Amino acid sequence: MRQPTLFIPHGGGPCFFMDWQPPQTWVKHRDFLAGLPALLPERPRALLVISAHWECARLTVQRQQAPSLLFDYVGFPPHTYQLSWPAPGAPALAEKVAALLDAAGLPCGFDEARGFDHGVFVPLKVAFPEADIPCVQLSLHAGLDPALHLAVGQALAPLRDEGVLILGSGNTYHNLPVMLGAAHDPSGPVHGMAFDRWLTETIELDDPDARHQRLLAWAQAPGARDAAPREEHLLPLFVAAGAGGADKARRIFRDVVLGAVQSAFRFG
Repeated sequence: MRQPTLFIPHGGGPCFFMDWQPPQTWVKHRDFLAGLPALLPERPRALLVISAHWECARLTVQRQQAPSLLFDYVGFPPHTYQLSWPAPGAPALAEKVAALLDAAGLPCGFDEARGFDHGVFVPLKVAFPEADIPCVQLSLHAGLDPALHLAVGQALAPLRDEGVLILGSGNTYHNLPVMLGAAHDPSGPVHGMAFDRWLTETIELDDPDARHQRLLAWAQAPGARDAAPREEHLLPLFVAAGAGGADKARRIFRDVVLGAVQSAFRFG
């Protein structure tokens, strides 16, 4: 069956696998991720993940049978560097991804060594703990061009009809100094509300062309550069939106954590 496309906030570091104060900090977010499979029409044949934590000078896709994990976070408890999520790779899917992108005029290379970064394995260890669905990661383009990433999603859209779940993994609010400050003062204001309202209104527009045009002008939205001082955590949403095409879109999750609002969206 045709899969939707999703954008999910992936949290902070290995946040779902450690103790926090207050203890309920990540509970709502973790419960949302654990419920993701129930939102799908059927079990995906494969996962194609675009994480905010991999940028390349040209688009690059993993082509491995058994990717390792890349513990690309610093300063967390020792046990969080012992996590496992042994999902198999899918070299044939990687080849198809590259072919679709090349056909759209978006050259794509292969990576034979890089493991899944925490934007992949941390949320998906919650959503798909059995790690038995083949998974491939695709990089962002280091130019961080919103139009290019919309085009990436549009080129990859045919994979949805083959049972591939295209999943963007980032954060709708990613201003770390603000969030770290809020962690020490949980009674402070909630950040990112104006941008979240604008983003939700934009994603939920019935006209996909209007949706895309507004997304391309995201930096002029209220609170945009507070929410995304650098846009890498937002661009996986552009890939998901591009792959969503003309499908109806809606917000499927919102939470306030570390003083900021985070949202997830579904297309289709």
